[in-house]
Amino acid sequence: MALLTKDGLDRVIQLLISEGLVDQAAVQAVQEEVERTHKPLLETLTTKKIVTNEMIQHATAVIMGVPYVDLKNVEMEQEVLELLSFEVAERSMVVPLGESNGQLVVAMLDVGNVQAVDYLATLTGRPVRAVMASSEGIQAVLKQYKGDFTGVEQAVKATDEEVAQRQAASSNVKTITQDSPNSKALTSILDFAVRSKASDVHIEPLENALVIRCRIDGVLRRVMELPKTIEPALVSRVKILANLKIDEHRIPQDGQFAVMVGDKEVDLRIAISPVVWGEQVVIRLLDKSGTTMEIEGMGMTGRALRTVLAGLKRPNGMILTSGPTGSGKSTTLYALIKRIKSERINIVTLEDPVEYKMDGVNQIQVNVDAGLTFASGLRSILRQDPDVVMVGEIRDSETANLAVQASLTGHLVFSTLHTNSAAGILPRLLDMGIEPFLLASTLNVVIGQRLVRRVAQKRTTFQSTEMQTEEINEIVGGLLPKSPEEVASVSEDLGYAGLPLANQASYTLVKGMDDQDSPGGYAGRAGLYEAIDVDEDIQKLIVSHATSAEVMRLAREKGTVTMRQDGMLKALSGITTMEEVDRVASDLA
Repeated sequence: MALLTKDGLDRVIQLLISEGLVDQAAVQAVQEEVERTHKPLLETLTTKKIVTNEMIQHATAVIMGVPYVDLKNVEMEQEVLELLSFEVAERSMVVPLGESNGQLVVAMLDVGNVQAVDYLATLTGRPVRAVMASSEGIQAVLKQYKGDFTGVEQAVKATDEEVAQRQAASSNVKTITQDSPNSKALTSILDFAVRSKASDVHIEPLENALVIRCRIDGVLRRVMELPKTIEPALVSRVKILANLKIDEHRIPQDGQFAVMVGDKEVDLRIAISPVVWGEQVVIRLLDKSGTTMEIEGMGMTGRALRTVLAGLKRPNGMILTSGPTGSGKSTTLYALIKRIKSERINIVTLEDPVEYKMDGVNQIQVNVDAGLTFASGLRSILRQDPDVVMVGEIRDSETANLAVQASLTGHLVFSTLHTNSAAGILPRLLDMGIEPFLLASTLNVVIGQRLVRRVAQKRTTFQSTEMQTEEINEIVGGLLPKSPEEVASVSEDLGYAGLPLANQASYTLVKGMDDQDSPGGYAGRAGLYEAIDVDEDIQKLIVSHATSAEVMRLAREKGTVTMRQDGMLKALSGITTMEEVDRVASDLA
């Protein structure tokens, strides 16, 4: 800010003191400190949280006599954001606020920057009126540019005739598809996906259009529809980056590559399949910086957490997780490995793909083309003196038998299976040919999981309907405290603070507010978990070839909280909604 010379900063601080926003004694103490340390006064004041950038910027605006806007919690209409492109807004740290009397009204850091105002006026072809805002406020508005697809729009401008001309001029497809507009189109789509925290991008051809959908918080959302003409170049561009055959359109192809989006490196897994109207592209995004790998932060708590942690303390045996694709099984295993990681033990993993690279863990990528399968890799791992082995997935009888043998010979083995519930793991392994007595003696803990969307911070409360109340009483009525004296102990046992009393006429539930940062009222995801301790009684059921229903019935009698019960407890605790629990766990008991 041009005003904040030493004299300007002194005037700003005096204004804040006179308005009672800052303690004078605290400012004097900092001034004495900076005289000794020679550190910048403003930086020291903000570091010690005596002032904020918002306070400094607001006071500066008052002294300069210019309007000021606080944009940190303001939702901008998409039509307003379109008044200025994202590239210009980000580069100049200026955002549009609307139009007034033929003028473009913008918010910027330094309203005294005449050159910047003149540049915007020339660029937009209209007079510009500037008001002041803080850096945090402008950044908050820039994040709302999620729908900015300037690069895509540039690519769409390439008409059928232009594409035909380029194809006629050159038979080199690689040269064609590296054309700048198509590169920008793919970059814009991936940039949107990363900023939206999408897990997958679907590029789907229709008869007369190309649809882009993103899976955000586990739910696919249609992002945009493009002309059919852009499809060949866009798909070819993806193939080139993933080192796939660009002239192969008849069979599926898989590949991978990494991109930098902002300051994040994101690994991409590519799956291309021929469909009726062209080639479908599915891109899975693996954001290395987006996961904390803390099991508690992922939603596991209470009885399930205690069961899993007890299983981790055993020196050998198997801990298996189950659930459908995309339910967070691998992330759970990473969190468990992080929990036990130590310089005293050798941890080796066999994965397809290696989703997150972890220091102190020897990770092996499966390569079927080279002969490195889960089974052959596991044989090799057992010759590497491991203490802990993680197999990304048990897919066949050979891998299952090797995993069991590894656990029998003193190793702690982690792996995943595709079953609907924790109890479903047991018959699934028996179907793979594992002897019941071996299974009973090697399993420590089996985990079932799903993912639900978290309710956004902006939320409202409401009372449950008669049908919702009946569902809550039926599913978790036996778990909830029966009297006020039991609330503390039951809440601690189940891992959810302040649970309501059982069998109420209605319960307080929450729902999020739908906005730009939390579509549908949700932001982020949490896990629903059930964990079964394979104790002596469960072992007897396994040996007798019991069904998964029989195993689950005994586990519930022993205190296991099912995934659906865990979901209802999360809904009562304000973490998610009953609609989300019913969406992902309605098929469970």
